Amino acid sequence: MDLFSNLAMGFATAATPENLFFCLVGVILGTLIGVLPGIGATATIAMLLPITFQLEPVSSLIMLAGIYYGAQYGGSTTAILINMPGESSSAVTAIDGYQMARRGKAGTALAIAALGSFFAGTVATVFVALFAPPLTTIALKFGAAEYSSLMVLGLVSSIALAHGSVPKALAMVTLGLLLGLVGTDIYTGTPRFTFGIANYADGLNFVALAVGVFGIAEILRNLEGEQDRTVLSTKLGALWPSRTDLRAMVAPMLRGTGLGAALGILPGGGAILASFASYTVEKRLSDRPEEFGQGSVAGVAGPESANNAGAQTSFIPLLTLGIPANPVMALMVGAMIIQGIVPGPNVATEQPALFWGIIASMWIGNLMLVILNLPLIGLWVRLLKVPYHVLFPIIMAFCSIGVYSVNSNVYDLFAVAGFGLLGYVLMKLKCEPAPLLLGFVLGPMLEENLRRAMILGRGDPTTFVTRPISLTLLILAALVLVIVLIPQVRRKRAEVFTESD
Repeated sequence: MDLFSNLAMGFATAATPENLFFCLVGVILGTLIGVLPGIGATATIAMLLPITFQLEPVSSLIMLAGIYYGAQYGGSTTAILINMPGESSSAVTAIDGYQMARRGKAGTALAIAALGSFFAGTVATVFVALFAPPLTTIALKFGAAEYSSLMVLGLVSSIALAHGSVPKALAMVTLGLLLGLVGTDIYTGTPRFTFGIANYADGLNFVALAVGVFGIAEILRNLEGEQDRTVLSTKLGALWPSRTDLRAMVAPMLRGTGLGAALGILPGGGAILASFASYTVEKRLSDRPEEFGQGSVAGVAGPESANNAGAQTSFIPLLTLGIPANPVMALMVGAMIIQGIVPGPNVATEQPALFWGIIASMWIGNLMLVILNLPLIGLWVRLLKVPYHVLFPIIMAFCSIGVYSVNSNVYDLFAVAGFGLLGYVLMKLKCEPAPLLLGFVLGPMLEENLRRAMILGRGDPTTFVTRPISLTLLILAALVLVIVLIPQVRRKRAEVFTESD
């Protein structure tokens, strides 16, 4: 009965006129950003963080969550219509979705993607409602040592966010940790790495860093390599799938939802991994694998269900442990901190309306998306024809206004410009900024809990390995590091053997 009473409280919170409005704004913005290739949910949420500072905590988090899973919907639109995924998790959808569009079944492909996304999002939200409370109960047993080990696990797992070199990912995590140390020491009041600049006394501005490294850097990268986009000029065709199509999509949709719900919890690109895994599974299970790549219904329904389910269940580690599973969740942690909320298991007990309101809003948001998406397809098609060099100056202007509005400090605008250039240089060096952001977010929390654990343990470092939960988390961190390093070691050995031959 507790589950139903909590959900009732969540729906009562999410269904207020104000929260419904911001949920609607979030899903529409998310779809819009998903439709526009090259921007992405991470950059958008980073740009909108300044706006959320002025909102109620529940409203801001509901809107940001809507942007995230709304972007998963929107990404399929460009994948199907112009063979250019708006979101990386929609890359697999483009394989068969675009081929369906070329055969005059663009409307059917979009409808299959929308229905699969809605079903997966709804089921995944049930997973969040069922599994988040038990995990929160376990997490309440954590002390300073356990939290320190959990932060270490989160930082090591963040290496999975980088798809390239592991040493570069480790370097990004380290840089994020160093940037997080800037400011005044919380125990001694001593300034650290401030270089005598008063603006550094409270630490680096999270909003400025996020907007710069993700938003401005992404804009610079897209302006450098603006691509021509050719929207299909053919008619969309029938929007509702035929009975044959509906029968063909049911099993892939169910399997994709299960895969996405499980993989979305993992640190790293859970939604991306889920969509690729779903496509592989469907192709192997199919009686006609030769149809994949030629416009297979299963090739659209499975991956779309998987990436949306993964997007929803990535909220579980955020809401229960305060640990972000991907860069977007790291930004959500930042949004909570901006609002004065300490991420972690105490959110469920101290602010149950916020905790369950976010979960309930996912159901409402998914319903809004499936109702809005298909009627607005014509608008999205016209929007795709707007060139980047016209669109991005408007976005940069709104970014600047938003960042300045947080503290009314001109220095923050210079910080955004500096972090934007840093992010652009990192992209050029093929150093992905996601681990940097996670290091910056988790670093201060790791330092605080590490020092508290050492104080409670009277300076004895064995306190981290004598407590069972802490030891288990450290072992898991070591295993994750080994798993990530093994492919790198094998690649180096292969290169050595190739050179010797």
